[in-house]
Amino acid sequence: MADIVPAPPAIEIRPLLPGDDATAFRTLNEEWITRHFTLEAKDIETLGDPENSILRKGGYIFMVYADGKPVGCVALMPMSSGVYELSKMAISPHLRGQGIGRRLLEHAIAQVRLIGAKSLFLGSNTKLSNAVHLYESVGFRHVPPETLPPMHYTRANVFMEMTL
Repeated sequence: MADIVPAPPAIEIRPLLPGDDATAFRTLNEEWITRHFTLEAKDIETLGDPENSILRKGGYIFMVYADGKPVGCVALMPMSSGVYELSKMAISPHLRGQGIGRRLLEHAIAQVRLIGAKSLFLGSNTKLSNAVHLYESVGFRHVPPETLPPMHYTRANVFMEMTL
């Protein structure tokens, strides 16, 4: 008899708005960063005040909720005319591998297309092979780091871009 795989939880993706509680955004990101790396100055700045470091600069944060609880997030940070950085993507450890990250990533790409962005880029790390594979599977392509805006994270050793 085959193993029964549980259905992924019903999720809702909503934008984090100025004034919303951003604690889950910080907590979700601190979990994966500290598990694999060390929090860097840019992490502390961004996660400590996402309203001013992302939202008030024209960026977006999308939160994923399962059963009303925050279980994932991603940020879109404007860099230059029509260019956004995909950053701070996290899914709760107990829900990874259920397609939630893919749904969140596809939602973020659809949203950035709606606002007329030209391209998305990201920095990741080879330790995060599942994330890198996910990015590749939705159309991100590996590029030399010097072709992208400067990265603020020493952990970044994978550089990817998607033309929209």
